[in-house]
Amino acid sequence: MQPVTPDTEIVLSYEHQRAVVSPWGAALRRYFFLNAQGQETEIAWGYSGGNEKRGGQGDVLIPFPGRIENGRYSFNGRTFQLERNDKEGPNAIHGFVRTLPWHVRDTHATSVTLECHLDADTYAGRGYPFSLAVRVTYDLSASGLSCTFTVKNTGQQAAPVGVGFHPYFTVGTSLIDEAEVQIPGTGYLEFNERLVPTGVVLDVAGTPWDYRQSREIGRQRFNHCYVRLNRDAQGMATTSLRHPTQGRTIDITMDQAFSAVVVYTGDAIADAPRAALAIEPMTCASDAFNHPEWGLKQLIPGEVFSGRYQIQHRLMH
Repeated sequence: MQPVTPDTEIVLSYEHQRAVVSPWGAALRRYFFLNAQGQETEIAWGYSGGNEKRGGQGDVLIPFPGRIENGRYSFNGRTFQLERNDKEGPNAIHGFVRTLPWHVRDTHATSVTLECHLDADTYAGRGYPFSLAVRVTYDLSASGLSCTFTVKNTGQQAAPVGVGFHPYFTVGTSLIDEAEVQIPGTGYLEFNERLVPTGVVLDVAGTPWDYRQSREIGRQRFNHCYVRLNRDAQGMATTSLRHPTQGRTIDITMDQAFSAVVVYTGDAIADAPRAALAIEPMTCASDAFNHPEWGLKQLIPGEVFSGRYQIQHRLMH
């Protein structure tokens, strides 16, 4: 196996579906359909080559998704300081693994499993003295593209863990403004000017951010963390993006491991603002290290945490 670099990519194929995954950060770089003439229909707005990424496209966010205010948190009576690496303010953002080379554990034409390890000795100086073994599997099938994660606490003490993913989606509109979205959240976090939660959860009812029924995105500037997700009888929560006239629809369906979803219209992406919609499945809300009641997992030594989300494309007329 060649050394993993930011340009390393693996192509998965199932019938007319293609997914491009990179062991660099275990990122989902592209997901598209290919017709008989070789024309591509983009599902996940993506990129090729490590230098082409914009706005966190396809990143895996472990051991914390979203922002941690001032990079500080307390856990089991101890206070820790993370690197403050957020361009929007003095916060920590999106964990450690998105810039790591992952190991390719298992690869087939339709699936790949990637693995990385966080070691307490390595990350103690960066504010996370906990050991984790992480696996992410991408799998193409007739049902679409699924992404499964497992996190195991391989250390000697309990560890705070959150998991998130950062794909963007497009249904072919020139701007995301023209698309319609349905979001299952009945509540959302109030953010301050530095985009970190104030601690208040607001009800969507009666606000401009109520998208429980599908409606046009328009000029809404989404950068919202939705919680209290509506679920179906199987416990699944689904966010849907739809082209209003063509009927093209993308469903992002999350299992019960995921308690929050961030929706972001990409306004800060310099060369392609509002080109696609980030729909980010998260097992906990932003800043859950400081608000553990928002879905933070506290894994005891040897415990395994797992979950799965799926991307499905369909045509509705």
